[in-house]
Amino acid sequence: MDIRLLPLAGEAPAERADAARNREALLRAAAELVDHCSVENVTMDAVAQRAGVGKGTVFRRFESREGLMAALLDHSESAWQGSVISGPPPLGPGAPPLERLHVFGHSRIETTLTHAALIRAAGHAGSRAYAAAAFAAMHVRYLLGEIGVHGDLGYLATALLAPLEIPILEQQLREERRSLDDVRAGWDDLVRRVVA
Repeated sequence: MDIRLLPLAGEAPAERADAARNREALLRAAAELVDHCSVENVTMDAVAQRAGVGKGTVFRRFESREGLMAALLDHSESAWQGSVISGPPPLGPGAPPLERLHVFGHSRIETTLTHAALIRAAGHAGSRAYAAAAFAAMHVRYLLGEIGVHGDLGYLATALLAPLEIPILEQQLREERRSLDDVRAGWDDLVRRVVA
């Protein structure tokens, strides 16, 4: 007898193999179009055509252009998280926690600026998905604990991460006309003050 269990609450059902292939083809097509003609010029029609599927398939899969951009952002975010979790030091494991924290901030700044247009196109006022923000906060809390920082590590992690988000980075770089080196130096100074 074949008994199929329903997924647990909050757990997504398993994806069919053909649906997974379509998803990967659509994300690959969207990424190629972003590289070729910029985020602002990517349309659902163009993604469908490049992936060789109907436009309805794109809408069924992602619901909207914003949903497609969010999925593309999540895809690149997962790759970045992999480098934090198991990549080479000093971003990945194996370096002293303070060094990792400094490099984490520098890497997050670069990743945020690289994907700025994608973050904005993904909606939610230019913010990343909750899971991405939770991962960054958890990692910074972990590093602060390893360094031996005392206090409300969750709040301190939030304070450290705030300057790494797109609205603040753009304010510093565009409005205040700071250089990228100044922004990195500011992050390093903030880290030193928090861990002191």
